[in-house]
Amino acid sequence: MHCPFCSNEETQVKDSRPSDDGGSIRRRRNCPSCGGRFTTFERIQLRDLVVVKSGDRRQPLDREKIIRSMQVALRKRPVSVEQIEKAANGIVRQLESYGEPEIPATEIGKFVMKALIELDIVGYIRYASVYKDFREPEDFNAFVEEIQTLQSEKKIRVAE
Repeated sequence: MHCPFCSNEETQVKDSRPSDDGGSIRRRRNCPSCGGRFTTFERIQLRDLVVVKSGDRRQPLDREKIIRSMQVALRKRPVSVEQIEKAANGIVRQLESYGEPEIPATEIGKFVMKALIELDIVGYIRYASVYKDFREPEDFNAFVEEIQTLQSEKKIRVAE
């Protein structure tokens, strides 16, 4: 592993810890050349996945993009970075077992929506407003009413 500060090729692992969900290992590293300290993460990757976007554009799946989109939806909400990381790990695992190496972006959006509704209902609504491309206030109102109906029928649980 190259040092991000001085590009030295030899770094030392000082501490390794598994993540809470067991899907990754966090390593604290030290550079003997410059003394810099940094953290790396190792994750299991079963296969390379490709996202099929609108217009048939293709690009590699970027886990960090999933995390960023969730962070935007959950900004100023009572959800920890660890909860978002755990949800993103779960989404990536589901995508890896999806069965196809190419996954439509719309499917990824559905997986993210499913994770967000478990984390925070407001974050879910924020994400849905972009994902479902609300154009008018009525679209937003209809969506919120649908959620309230599902909630009252106990078909969705709202985290507290």
